[in-house]
Amino acid sequence: MGTMENQPMFGHDNQDRIHAVESSFGPSGKPLYEPGRVLVGEGRLKKMSRRGPQPKAFFLFNDVLVYGSIILNGRWHKKQKIIPLEDSQIEDLEDGVKMRNQWLIRTPRKSFYVAASSSEEKRAWIEHIEDCRSSLLRSGSCRPAAHFANTWIPDKASSVCMRCSNQFTVTQRRHHCRKCGFVVCAACSKKRAVIPHIHPTKRLRVCTMCHPGLSTLEAQEGPRAQGGSTEKIGSDEDEVDGLSEEEEEAEEQMEDHDPGTWSRSQMDPWATYVYFKPEHTQPQT
Repeated sequence: MGTMENQPMFGHDNQDRIHAVESSFGPSGKPLYEPGRVLVGEGRLKKMSRRGPQPKAFFLFNDVLVYGSIILNGRWHKKQKIIPLEDSQIEDLEDGVKMRNQWLIRTPRKSFYVAASSSEEKRAWIEHIEDCRSSLLRSGSCRPAAHFANTWIPDKASSVCMRCSNQFTVTQRRHHCRKCGFVVCAACSKKRAVIPHIHPTKRLRVCTMCHPGLSTLEAQEGPRAQGGSTEKIGSDEDEVDGLSEEEEEAEEQMEDHDPGTWSRSQMDPWATYVYFKPEHTQPQT
């Protein structure tokens, strides 16, 4: 804990940092400042998407994890996503073929892989996320999520449908089952079903293997979704974090830049992880 003399100063600095994060997302971002909320750290991580690792800006608060796409040389962001920490689960992973220093972030609606620039930075992220989440759950103000979404298998992981084995082509497009995350063709993912922990009412694309179990569950619990199984939903591309020309340029700069270790992050706070407050488990109110 800091002394009584430096607590007001920290509160002011913390509020300024949170407002700066809010402003970086522009008018499309949701307000982030709340009494008692502390910005614990921020940095840039590679997030695995359908097209491979993409650089994203991440901001860790004592109760939520916020991330978004990087634009304008990393000073501005868009496509803001907010994850309540009680609805998250961290799984440490060994180095992969395409991503080193990676781990898995599970949430009810979406689960995905992220990677840091160094093992030290990875450890800092994981420890601080878990510390904040544990403190939040100990307070008794929230309950942990009961179900988590499966991760999507990357497009390039399979050249054939993982249900019928038909070859993917220009006209035979890849899709993803929202239940199991498998890469499937359109014919094997015609069905729609409600997956409550992903969306409580919307019918989502599911494969032929997952649909029977979900439809049985839906019949037992009663209809909750609007529209039938033929309801039009967005394509997989609608759920992908697309890159503008500015973002692609930012990604190239990220790949060419050595961000160093997180302990030197004060020199370049946009390149790697910045840890703001050791006493983040007892924020100001």
